[in-house]
Amino acid sequence: MNAIQHGKVQFNHEVAPGHFIMSVGVPERFETPLPGQFVMVRMRNSMDPFLSRPLSVYSFERQRNGATLEFLYRIVGKGTACLSRLREGEGIDLLGPLGNGFHTPSSIDHAVLVAGGVGVAPLTYLACHYRRRISSFLKITCYLGAKSAADIIGLERLQDFCSEVIVSTDDGSQGVCGVVTDALAWDARNRAGNAEFIYACGPRAMMKCLSEQIAEDDVPCQVSLEERMACGVGACLGCAVALRNRMGGLYHGRVCKDGPIFNIRRVNWDE
Repeated sequence: MNAIQHGKVQFNHEVAPGHFIMSVGVPERFETPLPGQFVMVRMRNSMDPFLSRPLSVYSFERQRNGATLEFLYRIVGKGTACLSRLREGEGIDLLGPLGNGFHTPSSIDHAVLVAGGVGVAPLTYLACHYRRRISSFLKITCYLGAKSAADIIGLERLQDFCSEVIVSTDDGSQGVCGVVTDALAWDARNRAGNAEFIYACGPRAMMKCLSEQIAEDDVPCQVSLEERMACGVGACLGCAVALRNRMGGLYHGRVCKDGPIFNIRRVNWDE
């Protein structure tokens, strides 16, 4: 089991209203995260808030005597609001990396990423992993959705790793007008129907729509689920999610321990 490790904030910048990128220096012994894994983060020497917050890995780079870990997050409550006030040099406690990672087969020629909001974080790390460690020739198409142009985050970094990024906004202020799954559906009919693996992370409604769109296809698809977590290691059962087994029967899994990456066809999106 991972032990709590200490990190030091290098910067913590607001990149869009209510959205932050935090860079943290971690010791050399910190395990290299797999794309899709997360870290439980809390302020050091503080009992308020008491619980850590789960943050997806946005990037990870090793240096000579340590490593740099980045998180892209948005303020959704007291815990993340406290994290947003951390400044350079302040210490934080880290437990991780935790959970499972995306499946990254080396045999595919085209991967499609579907990102909504801060769901762009684990998918950016995934694209970087594919590009740097598996194949520089892999075609990576990303569909990035947001409410408006002001809410688009992570676009430039995505463009560094992806062959193409198609932006959509609900209000049409940038890119395609409409939700991100509409843009994906249009491309699937016209030119991008040759995806060999689909990865998605974003609002539950977005991923439910995606599951319906590909229900009749045999393309593999993995999703990263976001749930409130208390422990991060499967002990408290606070992040249970309804799943289906191979026979179609329902059971509950733990997002932190059994996920956060799941086969999209195993998630019961109706619950």
